[in-house]
Amino acid sequence: MAADITVTFWGVRGSIPTPGPETVRYGGNTSCVEVRCGDRLVILDAGSGLRNLGAKIDQETAASGQGIDADILLTHTHLDHINGLPFFSSAFNKSNMFRFRAGHLPDDLKIKQVLGKMMSAPLFPIPIEIFQAKMQFVDFNSGEDFDLGDGIQVQTFPLNHPNGATGYRLEFAGKSVCYITDVEHLPAQGMDKDLAAFVDGTDLMIYDATYEDEDFDRYVGWGHSTWQEGVRIAEKADVARLACFHHCPGATDSRLDMIDAAAKERFPGAFVAREGMSLTL
Repeated sequence: MAADITVTFWGVRGSIPTPGPETVRYGGNTSCVEVRCGDRLVILDAGSGLRNLGAKIDQETAASGQGIDADILLTHTHLDHINGLPFFSSAFNKSNMFRFRAGHLPDDLKIKQVLGKMMSAPLFPIPIEIFQAKMQFVDFNSGEDFDLGDGIQVQTFPLNHPNGATGYRLEFAGKSVCYITDVEHLPAQGMDKDLAAFVDGTDLMIYDATYEDEDFDRYVGWGHSTWQEGVRIAEKADVARLACFHHCPGATDSRLDMIDAAAKERFPGAFVAREGMSLTL
């Protein structure tokens, strides 16, 4: 097995898909990130970007003649993070295996139940049972750690977001990537030292940069953060690279260009994530 982590962004937008001429370069699909740990596939969130990832997986399985075995780690179940699932073509291939994991739900709810409700009348015309791939649904409590096998270790962290959310740290072959999206920082309380400790020394932190410090007061309680807070955490926690992620629906390509330049000036390892971007750690 190869010993690299490769990260590919399939959806970088937050809240709602935003197709159109003003978002064509950074992309308008919602949260979905492909992480390859050697030959193993881990998918972070199932937003609308999952549809295009599914097309890629289908090409791979057709070429190899073998199904794929993958884990799908969900931060939470707000629609922008799961709305790609009904259109995930790879879930219709009976040779594939997908394990869905979520840690944000209260004890009286299960992830299969929540996803099944989304894919039920009158919200959607076909049920989740139509999928032919083998599927497992695993509930855990944010803060628990688990082993995916093949040397992939996962740590989790509860995030400050309405209805809860989970941050992830994937460790493989001496490298790590942290996925910290849909989190609201609390300026009056200072930096979240526990979160900084969670991402300490990571090779890549993918961070919720929905807003900017200058307008953050308007969005208190909405459950999101700023690229500047991402920079502050990256500096404090010795993060190697910072991917600004979960872009505001109203952020145009030109605005994200400005944020990209400003973030790089503050922290050389920073960049604004865009659809199709791929990097190897």
